[in-house]
Amino acid sequence: MDRVRDLVALDLPGGPEWVDALRAVWDGGDAVLPVDPRLPAQARAALFEAVRPTVIHDGEGRRPRHGGRPVEAGDAAVIATSGTTGDPKGVTLTHDAIAASARATTRRLGVRPGQDRWLACLPLAHVGGFSVVTRALLTATDVTVLPQFDVAEVDSAARSPIAPATHIALVLTAFRRIRPEYWRCIILGGSALPPDLPGNAVRTYGMTETGSGVVYDGIPLDGVEIRADSSGQLEIRAPMLLRAYRLADRDVDPRLPGGWLPTGDGGSVGADGVVRVDGRIGDVIVTGGEKVWPESVERALADCRGVAEVGVCGVEDADWGRRVVAFVVPIEGVDVPTLDELRAHAKLTLPAFAAPRQLVLIGQLPKTALGKVIRRDLPARRDA
Repeated sequence: MDRVRDLVALDLPGGPEWVDALRAVWDGGDAVLPVDPRLPAQARAALFEAVRPTVIHDGEGRRPRHGGRPVEAGDAAVIATSGTTGDPKGVTLTHDAIAASARATTRRLGVRPGQDRWLACLPLAHVGGFSVVTRALLTATDVTVLPQFDVAEVDSAARSPIAPATHIALVLTAFRRIRPEYWRCIILGGSALPPDLPGNAVRTYGMTETGSGVVYDGIPLDGVEIRADSSGQLEIRAPMLLRAYRLADRDVDPRLPGGWLPTGDGGSVGADGVVRVDGRIGDVIVTGGEKVWPESVERALADCRGVAEVGVCGVEDADWGRRVVAFVVPIEGVDVPTLDELRAHAKLTLPAFAAPRQLVLIGQLPKTALGKVIRRDLPARRDA
């Protein structure tokens, strides 16, 4: 009879101790739930109630948790995600899936175990940070793990005379603060990436359910199949997909017959195999009968005079059904952009119906821990 396998909530700051704790859990045949140490008590309690770990491993040691639910044999990790709902749920990844992701990524990037070194500085509770550590471990590639993103420490890691880091995964907000020329390869995830990235930066597309990025610069990794269904939603089939969503009382497999995972993202796959991602289907704005993808508008406005950051969403409108609204964080010390300027700038690359019809100036965009704009929270920021 197979023994009960624990789900260990790894509630520790990033660093060598975190990596050692992960190894110990895996060596024992159990799975980990990486926890963001920054979570307030209420959010941590909600996560534990939703995912039901059986063991808590924090700064006070390892102890059982009442009411936990074991994992299945072969499960390696449960990564928490809120998706588009805001409610926490767990994505269960197997050892086989994580290994497939590590091998495919390493092969595509040409990482050289024994010569290259990864730097992990994104939150380890998210797949973007977690996968840096796991791909390093599973390919015998050196890795340095920081407790958090810090510009000075990131630059220092790349310039170390003893063991310089060569590869790093970042989100756009962090990328804008580092010295890109220090790195052999920079993996960039997230939305609305600018078109003028340096040659050592790689655009990735993926999600927690795919165990990290599965499309690099528009080309799927080896073993990854992508198609668009009749509604334009992208679907993925790959060996690195999740086994199931882990809910409090059961597991739910979201894959369709044949193993295809609906992503919730709109897009297309060209005849040359290049994948284009338009954005979340739930975010699309239907204005005057036309479809507008917020990410395309954000990209168009990103380099407009006076714009530091921009988020776009649709709000109810009596005439248009929904109108396109741009929430802009202005650049300090520069003239604030006007709505007319934004519309004119958008029309340089987009049809007129996609240009914003309202401008809201704000001090900060609502974002996830990985820097993605939380569009569902934008309407609450608009002027009364």
